Amino acid sequence: MIALLCSVQAESDRLLAAISISKTLTRGSKSIIEGTLSGRRVLLCVGGMGKVNAAHTATLLAQERPAAIIVFGVGGAYPSSGAGIGDVAIAKEEIAGDEGVLTPDGFKDTEYMGIPLLKTSTSMIYTTYSAPEARVTQCIETLVSRQEAGSGKVHAGAFVTLSTCTGTTTRARELEKRHHGLCENMEGAAVAHVAELHGIPWLEVRGISNIVEDRDLRKWDIPRAAQAAQQAVIRILGNWRMAEKG
Repeated sequence: MIALLCSVQAESDRLLAAISISKTLTRGSKSIIEGTLSGRRVLLCVGGMGKVNAAHTATLLAQERPAAIIVFGVGGAYPSSGAGIGDVAIAKEEIAGDEGVLTPDGFKDTEYMGIPLLKTSTSMIYTTYSAPEARVTQCIETLVSRQEAGSGKVHAGAFVTLSTCTGTTTRARELEKRHHGLCENMEGAAVAHVAELHGIPWLEVRGISNIVEDRDLRKWDIPRAAQAAQQAVIRILGNWRMAEKG
């Protein structure tokens, strides 16, 4: 069973239409769809925007003991990333981009503070959560080898999770230089954190809705990005059997 998590309804409509639904679970205020997609049993939850909603929903999904959690949706690409609107991005790692301290010498992360965000018996994580390398590689190969005509390019790299979306080119350049990020979002690091706590492999798939620059919604294409992300998830699940262990 694979758990699927996004933040808003517009990011899930295509998957909902494709899932053969068996039942709906209610966990507190959250509804979790259970069914079959691309030949696999899945759970799907639209968890809400931001880190707290994402962590809460990921915790609920983790209690169902899935083989993996896939967080998906739209994201903004940094100016020098090479990614364009409608492209698909896969996270090699997730960075908690604004966890730290602002000093007279600039922003410093939690390693500078000497306080890890997550400490388990096998790992100590300050700000960076690494996705399973073998699974990331397989997902990229799946998406590249099965690209549909007219679909966007596939990219892989570091994702940056922030509580405040970047709305200026100056800030985008600052974050890009600091984190060497491909794109940014508001949920991924929180899902990765919960997945690591529970020992569950995680993946993140984003469709690029905009370039991170001075905010201009006229340049954005959220529907195209949401469709790209969901189609990528469907293709990834269709090839999942080749690596059952995460």
